[in-house]
Amino acid sequence: MSTALVGVLLVGVLALTSSGSDGSNRLAHGAECRPTELLVPRCGAWFGAYVRHAKPDLEANVLAYEKRIGRKLDIVYTYHDMSLDGLEGQLLTDQERRVGKDRMLLLSWESKWWNGTPAQQPSWKQITSGALDTSVIDVQAKRIKAYGKPLFLSFDLEMDTRTPANGTPAEYVAAYRHIHGRFRELGVTNVVWTWIITGYTGHSELFRALYPGDRYVDWIGYNQYNYFSCHKAKWQSFEQTQTASHDWIRKNLSADKPLMLSEFGTADDPAKPSAQAEWYEQVPRVIKELEGVRAALQWNYRDPGPGCDLSLARDESWKSLRKAVSDPYFNQPRP
Repeated sequence: MSTALVGVLLVGVLALTSSGSDGSNRLAHGAECRPTELLVPRCGAWFGAYVRHAKPDLEANVLAYEKRIGRKLDIVYTYHDMSLDGLEGQLLTDQERRVGKDRMLLLSWESKWWNGTPAQQPSWKQITSGALDTSVIDVQAKRIKAYGKPLFLSFDLEMDTRTPANGTPAEYVAAYRHIHGRFRELGVTNVVWTWIITGYTGHSELFRALYPGDRYVDWIGYNQYNYFSCHKAKWQSFEQTQTASHDWIRKNLSADKPLMLSEFGTADDPAKPSAQAEWYEQVPRVIKELEGVRAALQWNYRDPGPGCDLSLARDESWKSLRKAVSDPYFNQPRP
């Protein structure tokens, strides 16, 4: 075989091995871009999403979403409560395990029992007391340990909206640290602890009081949207929604923790059909400029209230997001 032919074949083999089944080119960055043990990508940022689903159809809905954006998600975002039976209280479900084979998971664990009675609702004080250790916390810790793969875990995201109704900031911190401690005692080492707030800067003093401390937090996340008609707010660009929260966190909470835009999205503007697509066009440029942001998760669902559908509203919006997340910055080698 000629040297020239060998060279041609080698190039072809390298092209095939560096391209994933989702059309990505995840080996192109090289070994230096492999993520850290805390799932921090070294050369860019993860892209993920909350995809509307019921627990049994998670995989099908994730695949349908991925087909529309032309790539595999890095992170899939799901919610669970602290009930004692059923899929809502099961970390992880069989669907999540299947989805997690070649993606990462962000599990949001809520101190609620969604179908329970008022008396069954867990409280921060109850968690801290150890009353739920045997029946809830240890059970879930062992399930996650058995899963083996690293995953992101958030406890009571947006807790700044839950006080004083759910308790004081000090009670939240104590509950968070208690869960963290139980996992440690049970030898659970595959959790990346992710603390998620609204990012609303009017809650800045609450954020300080609710922060569990650097020893207990691996990533900091925040959820900021262009609500527009949802809250009768002024239209804001993607950059406007993210910058103030980012800058406050960097100045006041942590200068070096990896940051996650754990939920981002925009309402539609029926009077300007191109507005939503134009909003998503900004995503790659802005995230590259936000120091330390290493993951961004699109929220493809609605919020409570009239006019609060924050999902992608039209084909132009899907095309815009598809182009945005094809940027090499979001094309990192997964663990």
